[in-house]
Amino acid sequence: MILTFSGNIEAVDNSERRVISGKIAPYGEVGYTSAGPVVFAENSINVPDPNKVKLLMQHDNSKPVGRMKSVTSNKAGLYGSFKVSASTRGQDAILLAQEQLMDGLSVGVEVEDSRQEKDYLLVLSATLKEVSLVETAAFASAAVLNIAANQNAVDPNQQEAKGDNTVDKNPEEMAAEAAYLPDGVTVTLNSVTYEKEDEMKEPVEAARKIIKPSVLNSQRVRTPITNMGAYTEHKIKAALGNEDSKLYVTAADDDFSTNPAFSPTQYLTEFVTNTRFGTPAIDACSQGTLPASGMTIQVPSLVTSAGGGTGVAPVVTVEAEGGAVQNTGMVTAYLSGTVSKYSGMNTLSVELLERSDPNFYAELTAQLQNAYLKTIDTAVLTALLAAGMNGTATTADLDGIVDFAAEGAQTIYTNTGYFATNYLANPAQWGALISAQDTTKRPVFTALQPMNAAGQVAPTSIRGSVLGLDLYVDKNFSATTFDDNSAIILAPEAFTVYRSPQAYMSVNVVSNLQVQVAIYGFMATIAKMPNGIIKYQKA
Repeated sequence: MILTFSGNIEAVDNSERRVISGKIAPYGEVGYTSAGPVVFAENSINVPDPNKVKLLMQHDNSKPVGRMKSVTSNKAGLYGSFKVSASTRGQDAILLAQEQLMDGLSVGVEVEDSRQEKDYLLVLSATLKEVSLVETAAFASAAVLNIAANQNAVDPNQQEAKGDNTVDKNPEEMAAEAAYLPDGVTVTLNSVTYEKEDEMKEPVEAARKIIKPSVLNSQRVRTPITNMGAYTEHKIKAALGNEDSKLYVTAADDDFSTNPAFSPTQYLTEFVTNTRFGTPAIDACSQGTLPASGMTIQVPSLVTSAGGGTGVAPVVTVEAEGGAVQNTGMVTAYLSGTVSKYSGMNTLSVELLERSDPNFYAELTAQLQNAYLKTIDTAVLTALLAAGMNGTATTADLDGIVDFAAEGAQTIYTNTGYFATNYLANPAQWGALISAQDTTKRPVFTALQPMNAAGQVAPTSIRGSVLGLDLYVDKNFSATTFDDNSAIILAPEAFTVYRSPQAYMSVNVVSNLQVQVAIYGFMATIAKMPNGIIKYQKA
């Protein structure tokens, strides 16, 4: 059982940098979680490894913003402290928390032992999985007690600290500051008295303190020297003592080639990958749930030999009056599928895992998932091509595709009783569909609503429609040209994919402090009616 619950955020400042801390979960308090009213018993939440608990945004595992630094527990509840990433997303998280726009802490735990009371679920033992910043709080007492960021930042509302009461100010500054004096208070400087007028209740723009910039203030030099003539002019003036020209010349002489330490390489959090894909072949088939045990599955079958099975269906005949009833027995058989394991692993150093950008682990997990999906999708494609029957050879053009669709619809319905609904194509045939034209050079599949429209195939989508069939484009097709087996028409009921949920496992190698992260899952396929799968053949 996975529970999530949340509490309000209350921000105060301290001297640490990019740290969010506070009560994670209260003990003995009723909160309304994803499983209804819940109360956590004292010391019921376990945190085996605080360094692996991440701070997320809205429970999105792909967007971590920090990592837990420490955790403590007392009779009131569980308290934690998180170091927030210096990335843009981390800075946004701190800002949203400080401005109370995202003022809740939501914690996800895995319940291991609980007892149902009258009005609530009493959790006796649970493991902390993650903590998230959210908008809505469920536990009123679960709050962030401390948000600290940018300890060197200056509060614009904070007055300057002064070592003594002696301040040197000119008359213009004194006159400007008189607008901020309390009623009845006067200040005298050089025989001139400054006081606040009764009607001046609020400071005005003209009454701000006058700050004269230093000649060394680099903000005065904004326009770079773009030509040699301007550089020569400022060079001469600088030699004569002009302070502005000195700054221009200095800015022109100093660049990153002479000061490389001030131009460090910046690495963005964007990750470039070409593994984003999905499972079109699996999506085109029917889906089944893999049993929890066993490495072989069987489903009962009752299909005639024309449908590709070994069972025999009962027969009903017409008989004359008084005629004998024909006795035909029903013969059933089993169709078998082998359960296969699909897995992959990465070995990481503890330094890379704990001292790198938190986005690394999230991206590694995503890439393992992409590789897993590609492998099982390719396995399903291979099984489809092995089980399906060849269609009649056709020409590799639009006429051939129309003939292929017509034959597939007729053959599948005749032999299975199901309708052909899906058209699975490789990228080469996808390109042929996009470029298909009629005799007047009008697009057949890419125009919006032409009179000759035969479907909808777009370059920006691997889903579409071909002659009334749902199109699925799969780049894992082994055929790379508009050739044999470059497309399959099928009834989803003819082929079923049984698969388990994918899972992750991590193991610590003590001898070298490495961490092995693996993804795995199980899948089996059964071609229930091979005559419901027709493969494209080129004449």
